[in-house]
Amino acid sequence: MGKVWFVGAGPGDPDLITVKGRDLIASASAILYAGSLVSEAAMRWAPAGCEIADSKDMALEEITAWLIAKAQAHETVIRLQTGDPGLYGALIEMVQPLDAAGIEVGVVPGVSSAMASAATAVESLTLPEVTQTVILTRVEGRTPMPEGESLQALAQHHSTLCIFLSITLLKKVQSELLAAGWSEDAPVLVVQKASWPDEEKIVRGTLSDIRDRCIAEKITSQAMIIVSPALGARHWPDLKKSKLYDKTFTHRFRKAENPVINEPGNE
Repeated sequence: MGKVWFVGAGPGDPDLITVKGRDLIASASAILYAGSLVSEAAMRWAPAGCEIADSKDMALEEITAWLIAKAQAHETVIRLQTGDPGLYGALIEMVQPLDAAGIEVGVVPGVSSAMASAATAVESLTLPEVTQTVILTRVEGRTPMPEGESLQALAQHHSTLCIFLSITLLKKVQSELLAAGWSEDAPVLVVQKASWPDEEKIVRGTLSDIRDRCIAEKITSQAMIIVSPALGARHWPDLKKSKLYDKTFTHRFRKAENPVINEPGNE
């Protein structure tokens, strides 16, 4: 029996795959990649003779049957998935049949489209005294949300929201955030195909107009929605600075200059 590796290909740019993921591709005998979401350019590291297949037309049972069959014949088999395998990647659904077949599995994490979208727009998902929490979620569509995880409930925290798989449900995103107390002029960032060379689109707007802006740009798939009180901070005249780099703040690697006495967190 060989080993099946679930490798995160990252958000789109083939160069954003991890070094470990690239090296596994270079040693693989068989690769099944999610062709609807993963750039075929990621196969450029595959060795000659490597069996490569696209899973975009496969159902779950066909995917797991392919992986099991190849693992019975080869030492290294790769399931190459978009982003990170542990985020909306049906990882456990594919691992369970492999476990039942006695096939060893491994997972290599990947860069999520949430992080890639923030990076391409030069935004920070957290800011001192603004928000220190990031929620990765989606809007309820054909797949129901567990109790307590509606977008309206999560949005009531008023922290950063990275909303996956929901670009066609922007109207619902708007209504649920407004119901949670967000203002109509709250900034919203939408990035389609983050990091994809020559295909990436960045749309900025507010909660009231972001849907119209996305319709105008014909964005209907593969898009990340970010709503955050930290959006646009690059252009704010005043920021609360991180204590980590404050010269008056002592930590184990640096002694403070003129330390602030009795400041909370400065013990």
